Amino acid sequence: MSTPTRKIIMRTKTNAISWNPMEPMNFTAANEDCNCYSYDARKLQEAKCVHKDHVSAVMDIDYSPTGREFVTGSYDRTVRIFKYNGGHTREIYHTKRMQRVFCVKFSCDATYVLSASDDTNLRLWKANASEQLGVVLPRERRKHEYHEAVKNRYKHLPEVKRNDRHRHLLKVVYKASVLRRTMTLRGEKWRGEKRIALQELVPWSLYAREE
Repeated sequence: MSTPTRKIIMRTKTNAISWNPMEPMNFTAANEDCNCYSYDARKLQEAKCVHKDHVSAVMDIDYSPTGREFVTGSYDRTVRIFKYNGGHTREIYHTKRMQRVFCVKFSCDATYVLSASDDTNLRLWKANASEQLGVVLPRERRKHEYHEAVKNRYKHLPEVKRNDRHRHLLKVVYKASVLRRTMTLRGEKWRGEKRIALQELVPWSLYAREE
C-alpha cells in the first residue's frame, strides 16, 4: 500500500523542503506563513526550531554543504541566511531593483549564494558579506582573527549584540516587520486578557481534580 510512514499537518502551505546534508534525520520546511520550521524526522510532534524574520511567504530554501546554515528566498524581495539552530537572520541581502525571490542555492564550497528573482535576474552573493575574496596577506588574516576573537569575547554586551545583529532593510520590509511585530504583540495581549477573564468567570473548583 502506498501510505506515508508519518505525516504532519501544517497550518499553511509549505513551498519548499531541504534536508540537512550533515544530519540526515533533520530537515527544514519553508512555509507560506513567513517562517521556516526545522524538524527531526524521528520526532515530528513539534518543530525543533522556528526561524523567523521574513515578512512574506518563504518561497525556497537550501542548506549549506556544511549543514551549519541555510539560505532562504522570500516573496518580500530578500535573501536571508540562518544558522541551523538560530531563530533569527544571520545575514540579509537585497537590492532596490530586486523583486520577489523564487529560487536560492548554496555553492558546493559554501562560499557563495545564488538567487533567482521575478525580475529575470540571477544574482551571486557572498555567504559572508564581510569576507575578503582573493589573496589575503598574513597580516590581514591575523587582524581579522583578532577582531573575531574580540567580538566573541564581548558578545554578551548589549551594544555588541545590537551592532552584530543590525542590518539595513528596505523601507517597505522594515515597515512590514514593525507592523507584523505589533500585530503579534497585540494578539498575545488579547489572548492573555481573554484567559484572565475566563479564569475570573469560571470558578477554579471546576478545574480541581477529584482526589
